[in-house]
Amino acid sequence: MSIHARGRFWGTAASVFALMWCAGAPAMAQESDDSDEIIVTAQKREQNVLDVGIAVQSLSQETLTEQRIEQLRDLNAALPNVSIKEQIPGAIPVIAIRGVGLDDFSSTNNPAAGIYIDEVPLSSLALMSFDFFDLERVEVVRGPQGTLYGRNTTAGAINVLSARPADHFEARLFGGYGSFERAEAEAMLNLPLGPNAAFRVSGRYVDQGEGFWESRLLPGETIGEHNAWQARAQLAVSLGENWDANLKIEGLRQRSEMGFGEHFGTVSFLTGSPPNFTCDPVLAGQLDPTQCTDFLGYTDTDGDPFTGDWVRQNQYDIDQTNTTARIEGDLGFATLTSVTGYIDFERDFYTDPDASPARQFEFNQLDWVKQFTQEVRLSGEHDGLDWIVGAFYSSDDITLRTPGFLDDLFGTEVLISADQESTSLAAFGQAEWALTDRIDLITGVRFTTEEKDYVGGTLDQNPFGLSALVAMNPTCPGAALPCQLSFADIGIEDEFVSWRAGLDYRVNADTLLYASVSRGQKSGGFFTGVTQTDAQLVPYAPEELTAYEVGLKWHGPSLRAELSAFYYDYSDLQTFIRVDLGLISVQALGNVPEAEISGFEASLAWEPTENLTLQAGLGLLETELGAFETTGGPIPAGNEIPNAPGMSFNARAIYEWNVGSNLLARAQVGADYADGMFKDALNDPIIAAESYWLFDARLGVGSMDGNWEVALWGSNLSDEQYVVQGLNSGLGAGNRNYNAPRRYGVSVSRQFN
Repeated sequence: MSIHARGRFWGTAASVFALMWCAGAPAMAQESDDSDEIIVTAQKREQNVLDVGIAVQSLSQETLTEQRIEQLRDLNAALPNVSIKEQIPGAIPVIAIRGVGLDDFSSTNNPAAGIYIDEVPLSSLALMSFDFFDLERVEVVRGPQGTLYGRNTTAGAINVLSARPADHFEARLFGGYGSFERAEAEAMLNLPLGPNAAFRVSGRYVDQGEGFWESRLLPGETIGEHNAWQARAQLAVSLGENWDANLKIEGLRQRSEMGFGEHFGTVSFLTGSPPNFTCDPVLAGQLDPTQCTDFLGYTDTDGDPFTGDWVRQNQYDIDQTNTTARIEGDLGFATLTSVTGYIDFERDFYTDPDASPARQFEFNQLDWVKQFTQEVRLSGEHDGLDWIVGAFYSSDDITLRTPGFLDDLFGTEVLISADQESTSLAAFGQAEWALTDRIDLITGVRFTTEEKDYVGGTLDQNPFGLSALVAMNPTCPGAALPCQLSFADIGIEDEFVSWRAGLDYRVNADTLLYASVSRGQKSGGFFTGVTQTDAQLVPYAPEELTAYEVGLKWHGPSLRAELSAFYYDYSDLQTFIRVDLGLISVQALGNVPEAEISGFEASLAWEPTENLTLQAGLGLLETELGAFETTGGPIPAGNEIPNAPGMSFNARAIYEWNVGSNLLARAQVGADYADGMFKDALNDPIIAAESYWLFDARLGVGSMDGNWEVALWGSNLSDEQYVVQGLNSGLGAGNRNYNAPRRYGVSVSRQFN
């Protein structure tokens, strides 16, 4: 930890402890209201969030519905220091928590934030496109969670927990219609099957008939239509007095279209002007479509990010099945829990990163993922000790085939292939020791071994005998022949030791102070983009993060406050770096040896009256990359980490009132702000995002008992436009994709009990 970073961290920590004292001292005489408990399972057991010395936030199904949090990407607006952006419009979310994330697109890579559906981890970045429906809650756990969750949780974990079968009849219907011909429908039926079993089935269907994008070359059509359905069936069975089982099968079928980014050029090939590899505005860190083109002389000057000269609609098709079996039993001295998961996934999508009418670099990616996981754990408590021990096994088989169409830029077509098999085995344990009636010591450790076997590379098919890539590669046999530009048949083995140590201090029944230090790791792997040489297939190293954190949780009668300050010491941060290949440069995954993150978070919920609730969240980040090497030369220390805004803020006001004697109205308005942020480790200004404000509102009227409701809603009410994600390919062109425009809609729901 550097001297300056240490000073920033302890300065922020001192401020937090000052707030802790001010908040905690007056609360000594207050009594806790158990009826308002927030239950979470962030530590693999049910606990009041006030008893958990970790920064964790829980969102109920009601909150998800009212704030229209329908996918992972929508969590971005509800949580401070959480940035979730789509790599391609309509697909592939990039998840960063407290600045920790990875903006890759490959199915062979692992996320830095662990995503868990009913305790089953999603091992591949390809598995992140699903809707939320019929859930118990979504939990977001910040900071490395290597002890209980394992590798690939350096950022934290997001737990998506389905509503389980209940022992009583219950049913629900939901329908909605909104802008861009978007129709939504959900249904749920819960049936008890005698005294020892229950069945629950639920589903969601979405059909959006119009997209946000229009092409001047496809008159009368829009791009970005969306059609998807998900269904889930669960059977809960009591296997005797002390044993319970829950079996779940879930399916997803999506036939949609991805949107486009706004094209930009970085070279000067305007008619009548001399060619220049980089135009003057780009050299100055700016974009100017009147001066800058791509290598073919194309430019888009209309200034509308939703209009372009695209020649096709990019399909995004998914077929996925998740199967989960959870068995839990009371052994007397401990509880035994087994969670078994299997995922079968197929995906076919087309992407056009150059966003121009030409086929400069376009790709049709096909993925197949088969994942098996098994976790077994024992947990119990005895004489002031809460403990958990367990073992985890996973096996992933991922196949990728991606034809690439480089016809108009390099005169060729390529085939990217990758076959990757991964196995992981871990043993873990955590103990919570009651040192006194107010102080707990938490210790945990996890040992993990992982193996990855990879076979893949890039084949230049050279169908026209004119490939410029073949001409640039000295290992190719002849300019008119196909050539294996790169190939690797390699395996890697990694061993990780993750750990956590913490102290929790209960000031009183309503106040918790905590401090912790923890370490987490993310697996190494292989880059699966276009690779011109074998050197680009050299595996990137695992990353490691050590986190120091202090925090306060105070839940009073009408005010809840949660504060935390943290410092992260990063080693071998994984990110994209630029690799030069003669006259051109491309991006590849690599490591930055050192990085630092320091930050602060605050979440507040206040009920000044019985009818009014005010909520706010604030996140502050300061990030710094150490010096790192690219083949284009060294990059000095001081760059910011991608997707890490210096400040993020959200606020919401909710007001309820009676309409007559039988109706209840509920109105809410929300705001979401984020500072500008860079989108790559090079801090390229032409794809950086500027700061933005988003506003939303909802008005619902329904029965007093909550059995039915009609609601009107609106999102992005000011029609703000900001860069969500960007790509500067290094090949003379790139794109910047933007957020969704203003939308309105109506919904109707009916509950049966």
